[in-house]
Amino acid sequence: MEIINKNRMGKAMVEGLFSLAMLSLTPAIAAASEANLKIPNLSQGQNNLLLYGIVVCVLGMLFGFYQFIKVKKIRAHQSMLDVADIIYETCKTYLIQQGKLLCILFAFIGICIAFYYGFLQETPLSGVLLILTWAVIGILGSYIVAWYGIRMNTLANSRTAFASLETKPLKLLNIALDAGMSIGVLLVCVELIMMLIILLFVPRELAGASFIGFAIGESLGASALRIAGGIFTKIADIGSDLMKIVFGIKEDDPRNPGVIADCTGDNAGDSVGPTADGFETYGVTGVALVSFIVLAVQPALTGILLTWIFVMRILMIITSVASFYINRALSQARFGGKEDFDFEQPLTSLVWITSILSIVVTFAVSYFLLGPGSGVPPQLQKLWLVLSVVISCGTFGAAIIPEFTKIFTSPKSLHVAEVVKASREGGPSLNILSGLVAGNFSAFWIGMVFFALMFVAYYTSGYGLGEIMIYPSIFAFGLVAFGMLGMGPVTIAVDSYGPVTDNAQSIYELSLIESIPNIDKQIQKDFGFKPDFEKAKHYLEANDGAGNTFKATAKPVLIGTAVVGATTMIFSLILVIKNVLGVQPEEILTLLNPYTILGLLAGGSVVYWFTGASIQAVTTGAYRAVEYIKENIQLDENASQKASTEKSKEVVKICTQYAQQGMFNIFVAIFSFTLAFSCLSAPVNGNQSVALFVAYLISIAVFGLFQAVFMANAGGCWDNAKKVVEVDLQEKGTALHEATVVGDTVGDPFKDTSSVALNPIIKFTTLFGLLAMEIAISESFRNVAPYVGGIFLLIALFFVWRSFYGMRIPAK
Repeated sequence: MEIINKNRMGKAMVEGLFSLAMLSLTPAIAAASEANLKIPNLSQGQNNLLLYGIVVCVLGMLFGFYQFIKVKKIRAHQSMLDVADIIYETCKTYLIQQGKLLCILFAFIGICIAFYYGFLQETPLSGVLLILTWAVIGILGSYIVAWYGIRMNTLANSRTAFASLETKPLKLLNIALDAGMSIGVLLVCVELIMMLIILLFVPRELAGASFIGFAIGESLGASALRIAGGIFTKIADIGSDLMKIVFGIKEDDPRNPGVIADCTGDNAGDSVGPTADGFETYGVTGVALVSFIVLAVQPALTGILLTWIFVMRILMIITSVASFYINRALSQARFGGKEDFDFEQPLTSLVWITSILSIVVTFAVSYFLLGPGSGVPPQLQKLWLVLSVVISCGTFGAAIIPEFTKIFTSPKSLHVAEVVKASREGGPSLNILSGLVAGNFSAFWIGMVFFALMFVAYYTSGYGLGEIMIYPSIFAFGLVAFGMLGMGPVTIAVDSYGPVTDNAQSIYELSLIESIPNIDKQIQKDFGFKPDFEKAKHYLEANDGAGNTFKATAKPVLIGTAVVGATTMIFSLILVIKNVLGVQPEEILTLLNPYTILGLLAGGSVVYWFTGASIQAVTTGAYRAVEYIKENIQLDENASQKASTEKSKEVVKICTQYAQQGMFNIFVAIFSFTLAFSCLSAPVNGNQSVALFVAYLISIAVFGLFQAVFMANAGGCWDNAKKVVEVDLQEKGTALHEATVVGDTVGDPFKDTSSVALNPIIKFTTLFGLLAMEIAISESFRNVAPYVGGIFLLIALFFVWRSFYGMRIPAK
């Protein structure tokens, strides 16, 4: 199927590649760079410890596959399995198209990597190829775990839908959670085993560069998949939802061609995106800490700290799996015999059990590795407690942030109740205003949580970290992000829970299982239980509400790790500037330097453009989808009640087309802005100008954090307000329901397009910015850098123009 407007795409690609070619043709003399991270040799004992880590990762991958087989073996009615297969096939088509586009985007990044290491650093060809290989592995890692995520979820969705008929609500929860843990553990283990291979087996002189290449690759993959997936899913979701108002039909009416596309979008946006995003988040945060340790810590201690960091990561896999089984046993004891319970409770207890167990293990193992009698240098022996407290701030944060998020997004929260009350009398207008209030309040409170966590980390870092490193507070901030990711498998698991429950509800309706002749007897004969259709629909609705809540709770955690981790990477960049230019950072990174103010303004501007551009792609695509559905939906009595595969494919085609066009415009603009502002920061007439790019990165991180949290939680509030009206109040088809549907369609691109995509955008900009700034400040390149920066600024502005004027709703 033809997805992309080839003329536009080809022209855009030629323009970008022509500008990049100008870089590769620039003559250069090699200059030594501190960003070519020199990873130290590890002792035999440290190597052995990390080799055991590879064994743990392999066992974790086997656990993931065991969960996969376990879910796959669960039986379900063929009508539901058939719908799930259609959803998976459309997901495959979408993901294949994304893979093709990723190959094009890699050409942009690959040229920059080759130019920097091959020309400026004069790295041998074999070394450049190794770095590029790791960049490709990074992209493939994001892509493959995303593919695994959709396969796992599309197996679990039909099983969850069928299990709802059995009046065993705990079984529903366990199927979705088994699928989520399979994805979460496998994702973390695959990412970690790759980083351990670099640390242990890649030659020392290329290990640091391989880390950077790997992280840039996975960041590229996650950015593209997150942006495109977010656009796709909300085009389909809005197109499907609006039909409920236009034609007064039910939630997942099979006659609506947008429903299959919506199910595909649930996986493209809520499975592919978060899976690739989680994979990248783990890697980029790790690379940020590795960079900081190598650049800022006393050389004699770098190997010890690197080993400690990776051991902590390995242990978090074990604690996550252990917590999963502990929670499973507790849930069975509490809810096993009940026909009704709050689906949020077992998910909440899983998060808290994992957090507490991880903190206990952190202190115990840190004492063993770094404490008295461990054999490490004395200056480290007294720091085991400090390091444990700092990393535990992040681990505690990964549990407390979801609790604050639920205040604004849970179906039982006062903010969601306020949206419902406002909608009853004020319709869509007050619905939207109340949701905006929730989003703004959530940004304040979650911002204050981050403030508190980082302040505790900063304060604790004052007890001795300054004796072994420079800028200890920044290392502490990085450890906070690292601690949040210590619960990575569980965070991803509860996030992946959402698309399974969402799809399960749709599959139930699309299967038309209630209309199959003698279905009660058939199920009793083949599966051994009598189905309860009314209870099943109640369970699926309630479970979807819990899924909405926990999709919302995972977003601020991932966004927070992006921002806190970016802080560490930015200071690694500052250290590079310090070493290459021989300047003291505090002399130029000051508000008295006008370049700092200019950078802050530029970064904030880019965040707000990105928000508008991503929503514009959704708006135009949804317009086309709604237009097509209105013209092709068949609602007369004689029409088939089953979903039309051909019409559904056409809606999927529309979603994919606008998702890829919007993503391409956005990515090339982000890529060009990064090169533009880094090159414009080149120290041609003094060093003051380098503050421009550093301030730009800080601004994107800070503005991005608050914009993302505001949009994510406003959207989550609108979504569950609709769910309250549908499930708790049983008022589907009323004016109140229509008002909440309108609010949800506004919230959809807020929470699942713009907010979530800011996470990989922050990390990609920061990580690729490290390489871009290295190019800009190289002695042989800095004189031409401003001219190159001007060209890339024009390219970026052209794609900003395209992101609206090239994506407008077509005139009739």
